[in-house]
Amino acid sequence: MIMKKILVAFLFLASMSQLSAQDSVTVSGNQVQDSIVKANTPTKKKRKDWSKVNIDNRTGDHFMMQFGLNMWTKAPDSIATKGFSRTFNAHLMYDMPFKTDPRFSVALGVGVGVDNTFFDKTIVDITGRKSNMLTFENVADTNHFKKYKVTNTYLEVPLEIRFTSNPENYNRSWKGALGAKVGTMVSAVAKGKNWQTRSGGTINAYTDKEKSKKFFNSTRLAVTGRIGYGIFNIFAVYQINAFVKEGFGPDIRPMQVGIAISGL
Repeated sequence: MIMKKILVAFLFLASMSQLSAQDSVTVSGNQVQDSIVKANTPTKKKRKDWSKVNIDNRTGDHFMMQFGLNMWTKAPDSIATKGFSRTFNAHLMYDMPFKTDPRFSVALGVGVGVDNTFFDKTIVDITGRKSNMLTFENVADTNHFKKYKVTNTYLEVPLEIRFTSNPENYNRSWKGALGAKVGTMVSAVAKGKNWQTRSGGTINAYTDKEKSKKFFNSTRLAVTGRIGYGIFNIFAVYQINAFVKEGFGPDIRPMQVGIAISGL
C-alpha cells in the first residue's frame, strides 16, 4: 500500500515537472519572438527642434556683390549687341532669421546696380536728337566708334526670402533665395570711343558721351533668385516691367545672370 502511494506521488511530480518545462519553453519562445519583432521595427528618428539652434555667431548685416552678364530679352534682331555686356550690383543687406526655424529668413537691403550694354557698329540716340524716341542706328557702312555702350545706373532696394541648410555654419551650407527688387534709375549714358573708318582704320581717339534717361522707365521692378554653397552663388535677375517707356522704343526686358558673393 505504501509503495503504491509512493508510485502515485512520483508520477504526479513527474507530470508537474513536464508541464513546467513546457511553460518555460513557451515563455522563452514568446520572448524570442518579441525580440525579433523589436529588432525589425525601425526606430523613429528624433526630429530636430530648429527653434533651439544657437545662431549667436550669425551676423545680421553683410555685403552682397554680384557680377555677371547683362542681356536685353525681347529686343528686336535689328539691335546689334556684341561682346560681354556686364552687370554689377552691390547691396548692403540685413538678414532677419525666423525664430521658429532659423533655416529660413527674410533679408532687406539697399544698394546700387550698374548695367552696361555693348553694341556693334551702332549709335544709340538716347537724347532724341533725330526723332522724339529711343533709336538704334546701324552705322556699319560709314565711320563709327570702335567701342560703344549704354550704361544704366540704379539705386535699388532688394528683398529676399532665404533658406540655408545649416544655420549654425552658414559658410558651409547650401543656400537659396527668391525675391524681388525695386530700383530707380539715376543715370543713363551712351558712350562711344575711338572713331574709325568703315573698314576699321583708326581716325582718332575721339570719345563721345551723352546723358539722358527721358526715354527709359525710371522705375525698375525685377524678380530675383540665387542658389549656391557657402559664400558663392549663381544669381539671376529679370525685369518684369518695360525698360523703355511705351511708345518711345522697343519693349525690352533686361535680364542678368552671373556669380554672387554673399555672407548669407
